[in-house]
Amino acid sequence: MDLRLSLGHDLGRINVDPGQIEQVIMNLVINARDAMPRGGTLAVETSNVELDDAYAGKQLSLQAGSYVLLAVSDTGVGMSPETKSRVFEPFFTTKGPGKGTGLGMSTVFGIVKQNRGAIEVHSDIGKGATVKVYLPTIHEPAPLEAEHVQAHATRGTETILLVEDEDMVRKLVRETLEREGYTLLDASGPDEAQRICESHQGFIHLMITDVVMPRSSGRELADRVVFLRPEMKVLYMSGYTDNAILNSGVLDKGANFLQKPFSPQVLARKVREVLEGADQGKTRLAGG
Repeated sequence: MDLRLSLGHDLGRINVDPGQIEQVIMNLVINARDAMPRGGTLAVETSNVELDDAYAGKQLSLQAGSYVLLAVSDTGVGMSPETKSRVFEPFFTTKGPGKGTGLGMSTVFGIVKQNRGAIEVHSDIGKGATVKVYLPTIHEPAPLEAEHVQAHATRGTETILLVEDEDMVRKLVRETLEREGYTLLDASGPDEAQRICESHQGFIHLMITDVVMPRSSGRELADRVVFLRPEMKVLYMSGYTDNAILNSGVLDKGANFLQKPFSPQVLARKVREVLEGADQGKTRLAGG
């Protein structure tokens, strides 16, 4: 897959939580990637735009003015008019079982609307898709408090074992946590993860594992390595909702869980929370 970035200079300031905008970008990029099973071009663009009364009001239900545009395009399979009309519905998905929750685009829609923006989709069957997000610019200076909190956020020093069979997700999680200061050991599946648990000489403070993987689940992996790493905590992640995972009995009610897709900020915060939390996150036997 060819990734192309066209990022504007001197973009206007927008009033959006950084974690929310990261979630918007992540959801749009993952959807674009999934629309290109045989590869293709994924483009991410940002620019300043001026919307007049005719386009802003009639097309987007916005006020005329200055906006920052985020556009994510792909050369994939495209969407039919019916799919395009339902793309923002919660739980609507064209992906197969276990491939998506149908919440990604509805989450994007909710975040954009919450921040007084608009979103539009251009797509035809066989001609790819472009999703455009418009967010209003503001003229107030950025608050110093948020910058102060970010600058003094706790950085990690621990060692983390990451188990994820999807290459793109594994790369994203690894790079995010390495930027936060953690030492990462990564595995593409349960067997490789178990070998790391057996051979690694140092302490492993946390294992982050996908719940659903080929040949073995994250829960089964945790049960297998409990005797090797009794002090290692576990954080499960999945594209299924926490209700679907925890209420179905796949995981214990007290298990640490993070729903995909997540922003780097949400991931870093959850990892810190688990590492500093109580002992219920440690590996243990099933039903224990």
